[in-house]
Amino acid sequence: MCGLVAILQRAGTPDARVLEAMADAIGHRGPDGAGRHLQPGVGLGHRRLAIIDPEGGAQPMQAEGVTLVFNGAIVNHVELRDELVALGHAFVSRCDTEVLLRAYLQWGEAAVERLVGMFAFVLHDARRHGCLVARDHFGIKPLYWRREADRILFASEIKALLAAPGTPRALDPQSLDDYLALQVVLGGRTLFQGVHALEPAHLQWIDLGTLEARGRRYWQRRFDGDDAVDPEALRGLVAASVGRQLRSDAPLGLYLSGGLDSSLVAAAAARAHDGPLHAFTGAFREGPEFDETVHARAVATHVGARLETLWPTEDDWIEQMPRLARQMDEPAAGPGLFPQFMVSRLARRSVKVCLGGQGGDELFAGYARHLVGALESALDDAISGRSDPRRPTLAQLEPGLATLGPYRPLLRSAWRNGLEAPAWARYFRLIDRSGTDTAWLAAAHRDPARRAAVAQRVEAIFDAPQGAGPVQRMLEFDLTTTLPALLQVEDRVSMAVGLESRVPLLDPALAEAAARLPDSALLAGGRLKAVLRDVAAPWLPASVVWRTDKMGFPVPLQQWSRGRARQFVADVLGSRACRERGLFEPDALARLIDGEQPFGRAMWGALQLELWHLTLIDAPAGGHALAA
Repeated sequence: MCGLVAILQRAGTPDARVLEAMADAIGHRGPDGAGRHLQPGVGLGHRRLAIIDPEGGAQPMQAEGVTLVFNGAIVNHVELRDELVALGHAFVSRCDTEVLLRAYLQWGEAAVERLVGMFAFVLHDARRHGCLVARDHFGIKPLYWRREADRILFASEIKALLAAPGTPRALDPQSLDDYLALQVVLGGRTLFQGVHALEPAHLQWIDLGTLEARGRRYWQRRFDGDDAVDPEALRGLVAASVGRQLRSDAPLGLYLSGGLDSSLVAAAAARAHDGPLHAFTGAFREGPEFDETVHARAVATHVGARLETLWPTEDDWIEQMPRLARQMDEPAAGPGLFPQFMVSRLARRSVKVCLGGQGGDELFAGYARHLVGALESALDDAISGRSDPRRPTLAQLEPGLATLGPYRPLLRSAWRNGLEAPAWARYFRLIDRSGTDTAWLAAAHRDPARRAAVAQRVEAIFDAPQGAGPVQRMLEFDLTTTLPALLQVEDRVSMAVGLESRVPLLDPALAEAAARLPDSALLAGGRLKAVLRDVAAPWLPASVVWRTDKMGFPVPLQQWSRGRARQFVADVLGSRACRERGLFEPDALARLIDGEQPFGRAMWGALQLELWHLTLIDAPAGGHALAA
């Protein structure tokens, strides 16, 4: 796990001082080493966090006219190495970076399709006078770019691009509309005007003579299957993925929330790992609705892991939020950013690699909105007389509908205008974070035309999968949009403390197997993650497998906004800079601070936007306005 920067330009050698400033901006990503490569047309910089072969994996790495800077972990590097050795390649290290380099020498661009793991890289091929850039299947590792008149900049974090002289710090209006509605940005854009993210499962070949880019998507799930559920086969895929993710030359541990996904990963890891593992969790003392440590302890005891628990406080939140706003580069999708950072910092005191459960909800239908969407589709089927064994019926969903009781406000909001709408529009209602009360936004940002444009972008993404049922369309939408936003948090909070975070459930083979399952299986009996529960049942306590009180690391933000944190929130959102920015209606925003609903997101979204402005738009590089 590392950080990379690159400057590609038509003529001359990139400025070494600019390359170094960019790399220094993400020095936290790689405390174990630094390197650079400069020649006409290309500058590559690297900061290394050494996990595999600490002695032999320095970057940039070169061989036979090819130079590579790489961020991530190729977890099938052992198998690829064996294949490459059989083809005549000789290795001088044990690191996965050299495997990636020699895979390119053997297979060219097609090597990307053989990789399993998390990765983002820039590879310079002097023989072809071009560069290959690529990002992993799910977007676990970030890669941003900015095109200028005579050069293209790449970096693992946006703040490295901002360190290059001449890079403007300006808000992108379309991205702002996306964030206000969804608290994510769609389609490879970012909130910074002119800064883009290479999308997951995409690669580009860039000709250094013209800087023209040829890009393609190298992996996409297919939904033309109708597989029967085979828990044993899926269990084998989970075990194989976790086994590969355990490969490390550095101390390794587990994130363990007590939810099904992280518990499944912990159980698989314990079965494959030699000796007990160290697990980490966190909770809040503000009430039982913020504490699932009883489940985390049950799993730790069951799998023989040593569990360490952290209890973050309101004062921690006040202290860390400005720093985290800068660390994130863009406003975060939810308050879980804070406890994830705190637990990552705790874990880094003992280990250098941590496995977690990210991705299970998006692959196997784990959110309440998935059940609501399936219920809407089943009702539509019943009224229209449509019958399809691959789609869940009302009778099949009925046993699990009681779990929607706590989501009555969501149901009222989603159904207020009836169900006579396309599936994409109904799902848009379910994921719309702005809610029905948008009075806190300035009038310009309540323009129906701007919201309609967001809806069009949602429609295009939602309706893209061919052959997918209504549940699989929801899941593919989440994999494409909301999951990368969650993975951005995963990456930033771990990298902030020099920790490599791995997510074994985000495995291409497992994701492809999940895509072949019919909608009726994914929500069998109206149970969220019905398939994954059957997969986990032999490995975990029944109290964890069959629990229905999903939490997802909630933060007592509403309670804190009435305590000591209120002054912090009021200072940020009530400042002169915030008022003059024109994003919010000041009086309505003040009322929102005191009237936010439990687990609401409106105040969070406003606070994140303003902190982002203060730390990355208003402030000079390396600082933030709140420090003044």
